[in-house]
Amino acid sequence: MSIEAADPVTVRVGKWLGGIPSGWTGARLFEVADAWPSNADKHTVEGQPPVRLCNYVDVYKNDSIVSSLDFMTATATREQIKKFRIHVGDTLITKDSETADDIGIPAFVEYEADDLICGYHLAIVRPDLRRVFPKYLYWVLNSDPIARQWGVIAAGVTRVGIRSTDLNKVTMPLPPLDEQQVIADYLDKETSQIDSLVAKQEEFIGLLRERRQTANELAVSRLEVRGRRLKHITRSIRQGWSPQCYTWSTDGVERWAVLKAGAANGGVFRPFENKELPAGEAPRPRTVVRSGDLIVSRANTRDLVGSAAVAQGNFPRLMLSDKLYAFDLDRSQALPRFVATVLGSRRWRELIEMKATGASSSMLNISQDDIANLPMPLPDVEEQKLILGELDEQTTQIDALIAKAEEHITLAKERRTALIAAAVTGQIDVRTARKAS
Repeated sequence: MSIEAADPVTVRVGKWLGGIPSGWTGARLFEVADAWPSNADKHTVEGQPPVRLCNYVDVYKNDSIVSSLDFMTATATREQIKKFRIHVGDTLITKDSETADDIGIPAFVEYEADDLICGYHLAIVRPDLRRVFPKYLYWVLNSDPIARQWGVIAAGVTRVGIRSTDLNKVTMPLPPLDEQQVIADYLDKETSQIDSLVAKQEEFIGLLRERRQTANELAVSRLEVRGRRLKHITRSIRQGWSPQCYTWSTDGVERWAVLKAGAANGGVFRPFENKELPAGEAPRPRTVVRSGDLIVSRANTRDLVGSAAVAQGNFPRLMLSDKLYAFDLDRSQALPRFVATVLGSRRWRELIEMKATGASSSMLNISQDDIANLPMPLPDVEEQKLILGELDEQTTQIDALIAKAEEHITLAKERRTALIAAAVTGQIDVRTARKAS
């Protein structure tokens, strides 16, 4: 039967999930769970009972809500405590964020307490145990087919979110209850192994970066800081924009794209950290990244805000976001890579973190003026070249090892994403797969 001739449920399932196995069905979220947003904010009001808030960062950075998390303290009304208290088996999802990519990120609740409630910018999803196994619901909400639906549902311009009336609209695959538990157990085991591999690779990268940082510090430590500041060697500064984009990346050559805030993380220019510009949105060519630009992150976490890297390559349709600055330096006085090396040293990182402002450590900002007024130790260009050459001798092999480890992590995460989607949509028979493993 063609999808046009099918009943509405089949049409909905086919649109978002493709074909599902015989015996499975499709269901809207409201058919298997209750979902509602929280309005409990991080304020303290005299006379209100004290509570601990499970907030946005607790969910965004963790797969599970456990007792070891450092929950924020606040107060709430008794009605809020009753309505937003979380229970083991709930799934919390991010409801509001700065980009559609960060909407619908789930965390499974494994810990509860009388004073622990769900905070603002999050929603509680509480399963109907007659219809859905709690951990299976979490894995479905953690799958790519659901993430794509959140990306379509999310609305907003400078900040996007899921409206209360839209929370329950996503369509999910629903196998029989006993099979849901088998799928959840399988994914618990398989993803745990992948996560362990990723953690080891990340630990290895951390050790390599420490070695690289030590070499960087030695190169910068012998420089004298005089009166010049970054603005004295800057010809112009550009900042981008952040339209609502697709969630996927593109090449920035044939198709227009906007760089993400993390495009300069770790002192490395990452051109494919971008999102494709929708066809109906007019591009802004003046914000296109130019080879040799010093790219600086305006908004990021405390340890990444102010990250600097030099743009390399030809990307005629790759634009800056509003979270990035591009400094066009006077290269007769300063090599962009030398300046990026200085900005990545601990001494300058401390200066940047002192200047950064924001209500939460998960997203700090630094102004264009504060970056431009940073002191800049600059020997002549020839000496800058010599210092960079010495640094390259010490770090080339380290950088190659870091790149290889990052490649392993990317592949592992891609496999994890594909595995979750395949398991919850029935593309793989987890009973057979479990026996084989």
